[in-house]
Amino acid sequence: MLRILAAFIFFTRLPFWRLAEVPSEYFKNVVCRWALVGWLTAGLSVIVLYASSLILPASVAVLLAIVTRLLVTGCLHEDGLADFFDGFGGGTSRERILSIMKDSHIGSYGVIGLILYFALLYTLLSSLPLALAGSAILAGDPFSKGVAGMIINRLPYARKEEEAKNKTVYSRMTTGEYTCCLFSALIPMCWLPKPIYFLAGLLPVTVFYFLTSLMKKKIQGYTGDCCGATFLLCELSFYLGIAVIYTTST
Repeated sequence: MLRILAAFIFFTRLPFWRLAEVPSEYFKNVVCRWALVGWLTAGLSVIVLYASSLILPASVAVLLAIVTRLLVTGCLHEDGLADFFDGFGGGTSRERILSIMKDSHIGSYGVIGLILYFALLYTLLSSLPLALAGSAILAGDPFSKGVAGMIINRLPYARKEEEAKNKTVYSRMTTGEYTCCLFSALIPMCWLPKPIYFLAGLLPVTVFYFLTSLMKKKIQGYTGDCCGATFLLCELSFYLGIAVIYTTST
């Protein structure tokens, strides 16, 4: 139970830390439960989406749903995405990329990357019927976190542990943890209204392979920023797949 609590403490800004004191070593195994945290973040986002749509236009409801997750997670993943864009956009060597990503200041690549990301996210979700958008969020958030979580099995950590931003290096998943991650990611796919929408899950897997191959080539590993960026870009590709399937099947 403490291992699950560690994941909710690490990946959200909700006061789960008040429930119990969690030993620091437990935070090295939070990635395998990242998809489980997605059940919460997606659920809260969809509650806001549906509730606000009763009194506001659907486009505003989508925006409020996006803001909800930002507040719940403290923009943890978006910060990683900005650093990822800055590092890989402006860095020309492994050392330079890692140095830029560790810098707390945001650069032009990060700003432009976040603008494009949010524009695409909002546009894709707004293009869907409200019910389908809610189902897509309930499935896409945890599924994409499960896919992105596999990064710790595919790549080594690119820095020394003492150089990590949060002073924590994730441990590779055991067979049991891998199974937990897999089921936590796949079960929410049942929220999708038709089996054909399961095909959207192929895009996050493809994006994951491309991004991790790029990281392996450029920095010979991953960082915490890479984890956040991988999740968000995988999730974005999932919604893109949902939108394409919806458009071509109607």
